[in-house]
Amino acid sequence: MVQVVDFQLGPLETNCFLVTDGSHALVIDPGGDPASVLTYLKRNGIELDFILNTHFHFDHIMGNKALQQATGVPILASPEDESLLQAQVKGGQGGFGFPEVEPFEYEALHPGDRNWLGETCRVLLTPGHSPGNLSFYFPESGMIFVGDLIFPGAVGRTDLPGGSMDQLLASVKEQVFTLPDDTGLFSGHGPKTTVGREKKTNPFFRGGGFI
Repeated sequence: MVQVVDFQLGPLETNCFLVTDGSHALVIDPGGDPASVLTYLKRNGIELDFILNTHFHFDHIMGNKALQQATGVPILASPEDESLLQAQVKGGQGGFGFPEVEPFEYEALHPGDRNWLGETCRVLLTPGHSPGNLSFYFPESGMIFVGDLIFPGAVGRTDLPGGSMDQLLASVKEQVFTLPDDTGLFSGHGPKTTVGREKKTNPFFRGGGFI
């Protein structure tokens, strides 16, 4: 069973998850200066295998370049979000007072099963917050990492380019709410919740057959 360490990085305190089996690890969404992540890896003798992005909004990718340069590992993400990446790298956030995203190279990651950290990880395409939003489900450990798809008691924004509320609700109902109720649900912001708790209490899904 993998373990999770949460680092809140960047101007929006995005959850950056270090998922580890004790000797190897994945990092999901380094949204700011990754110094604390690098310190943890070195202190505990953990080797980083990949950097994963759930999607390409600036607050989930601001630490990509620095972490990749420090570790030499590949960044894996959905090419469906390429247009968002180009907007972020070109300084689309500069007018809002946020630092610009440093350009980085990534490898295309598509839905399907991967063998990571000695377990199967199901890479799920869960659009709605962004066209290429990916969720990472570890069935053996009972965990899913969803980015900004769904939060405790809320869902992600759909008013940004490429967003769709219809797609988002369908992604949650079809890809997330079909998982066991005790599955730990790790969002891009805020505390951990569970699939069962959100099915019962999330106001965006009341009347949809989940309560």
